Amino acid sequence: MSGPQVLLRDVSAADRDRLRAWRNQSDVAQWMYTDAEISEADHARWFAAALSDPARRYWIIELDGEPVGLANLADISPAHRKCAWAYYLASPSVRGKGVGAYVEYWVIEHVFGPMGLSKLCCEVLVENEAVWRLHESFGFRREALLRQHVWKNGEPRDVVGLGLLADDWAMVREASRDRLRAKGYAFD
Repeated sequence: MSGPQVLLRDVSAADRDRLRAWRNQSDVAQWMYTDAEISEADHARWFAAALSDPARRYWIIELDGEPVGLANLADISPAHRKCAWAYYLASPSVRGKGVGAYVEYWVIEHVFGPMGLSKLCCEVLVENEAVWRLHESFGFRREALLRQHVWKNGEPRDVVGLGLLADDWAMVREASRDRLRAKGYAFD
C-alpha cells in the first residue's frame, strides 16, 4: 500500500500567480499577519524579494503531484545558527490528512540536517491552536506570548512564539517519524 506522496520543491517564477491567489484566500489570510488583499504590484515586489533574499527560502508543497501549499524559512542566520519557519496549506481538501505534519518533519530535518542550524523558531496567532499544538507535538516549546503583537481587522492579536532546539528534536524525532508512518507516509 502506497501512502500520500508529499514533495517540497523550490518556488519558481511559474508559481508567482498561484502564490498571490493562495495568499488572498480568506482561509489562508485569516492566519497571516496581513489583512488587506494583496495587490498585483505588492505581490510582485514581495515575490522578487522572496526569491533573491539569501535569508529566506521558499518551497511549494505538492501532494501526489498537485501544488497544495507553501513552506518557508525566514531570518536564516548561519552566524546565530537559527531561522524561523512557517507554512500554509491552501487547498482545504488536504487539511487534516497529515500533510502539515509531514511538512513540519521535513523542514525540521532540513534545518537541523543539511543546514546545520541549532534552533528553529515560529510564531502563530494564539487562536490558531491547532497549529501551535502541532508544533508542540514535534518538540517545539512555547517561549513567548507576544501580547497585541499584530493587528487584524482593527483588533490586537496575541501571538505564541515557539522554539525548537536540535537537542529537543533528537528526543522526539523517532516518535514523530513513527506517527507519520502510521498515517501512511514513507521515508527514504
